[in-house]
Amino acid sequence: MQKITPFLWFDGKAEEATKFYTSIFKNSKIGKISRYGKEGQEVHRKQPGTVMTVEFDIDGQKFVALNGGPEFKFTEAVSFAVDCKTQKEVDELWQKLTEGGDEQPCGWLKDKFGLSWQITPTVLNEMLQDKDPKKAGRVFAAMLKMKKIDIETLKKAYEQR
Repeated sequence: MQKITPFLWFDGKAEEATKFYTSIFKNSKIGKISRYGKEGQEVHRKQPGTVMTVEFDIDGQKFVALNGGPEFKFTEAVSFAVDCKTQKEVDELWQKLTEGGDEQPCGWLKDKFGLSWQITPTVLNEMLQDKDPKKAGRVFAAMLKMKKIDIETLKKAYEQR
């Protein structure tokens, strides 16, 4: 059992968001859905029967989406990093997650719900951690010029003499 579960606060779009995320990532599923009851209406201001929480898994990682209301919004202070093995995987996730969202620098994006993601090829971290600071520096400089990460461009910067 997972000890820590991220709760994601939405303003009425928890179920829509979970359907979106589980449609993008393989090995994903929607679990239990709980609904607001009559109790506590003066506090939560939701109609009885409205979705309160949706449990969902993305590739084995458990999350809960909460319809909490308009009080809080997502910021870049919290993001989800996705480790990608190939450019094809980077391209597919980037295309799907930026639909209705916003491209950000250095492999970051905001999806249509405002949640921040880092779509990162495994090779990027390997090159940035190279013992040769010149190689790592060239890769870092190349990455700073990108929105979606391009592995071939990173490799060219890495191998440059």
